[in-house]
Amino acid sequence: MKIISNTIKNFFLVVVFITSSILFFSCHTARKIQTAISKKDTSSAVIVAGHTSSDSILRVKQTMDNIRSRHIDFKTFSAKIKVEYEDSKGKQPNVTAYVHIIKDSVIWISMYATVFNIEAFRVLITKDSVFLLDKINKEAQLRSLDYLQDVTGIPFDFKTLQDLLVGNPVFFDSNNIVYYKQTGDKILLATVGKYFKDLLTISNDSSALLLHSKLDDVDINRNRTADLTYDDYDNSTGINFSTYREITVSEKNKLDIRLNYKQYDFNKELSVSFSIPKNYERK
Repeated sequence: MKIISNTIKNFFLVVVFITSSILFFSCHTARKIQTAISKKDTSSAVIVAGHTSSDSILRVKQTMDNIRSRHIDFKTFSAKIKVEYEDSKGKQPNVTAYVHIIKDSVIWISMYATVFNIEAFRVLITKDSVFLLDKINKEAQLRSLDYLQDVTGIPFDFKTLQDLLVGNPVFFDSNNIVYYKQTGDKILLATVGKYFKDLLTISNDSSALLLHSKLDDVDINRNRTADLTYDDYDNSTGINFSTYREITVSEKNKLDIRLNYKQYDFNKELSVSFSIPKNYERK
């Protein structure tokens, strides 16, 4: 049972790690166009491949408008997620995660060890704190987001975790676009933020579906990488939502995660229950 608990803890840490991992991106076939769409859209020169300067500004602006329009906004979000997880030691036991999010307020996650169908771990995340209940070993931990940032070296915040779970791009800086290319039914768009480079692949239509994200650390001395794929979109709630995601994270070791959203709902009334039993050891 200790192994199962450790696996679930690792999954939570992987979720945190994903939000700051990145994959190196470069392009050698593009040419610069010295322009700024507007201060709101970009503050840097944009490399646009395969288009003349006369239409490049309009194409990038239309793409950014489409990306903004598909941003998932909500009041509440709930989901049941089957989590498959594999590390350098091989495939780990599956986890079923139940997620409740009250926007910009709280993220509640209940994790079940699928093979035994028992709740093994519960997490409550607020804008400044993380509460962890290990229900197998009867342990409770309280940590600040700042503390987790310090020990992991990752500049994540509540909003980044929220966007990751809901399916919005993470570490996407729309004010600093550095590359744009249309290729068939897809568009490649790269940005550089304070901490990360981000190469997005989106569908080349008005829905602007997020298909893929490659992330790379601006600090060239680090070797953290992440590769996120978004698939199986569903629109039954009126929101284009990716119900299947594959995430590969690597630094010293490689981690592969598959998230299969079995159920999800937006803007339904939610309850969040979190209490620490008296017999739990606090760490």
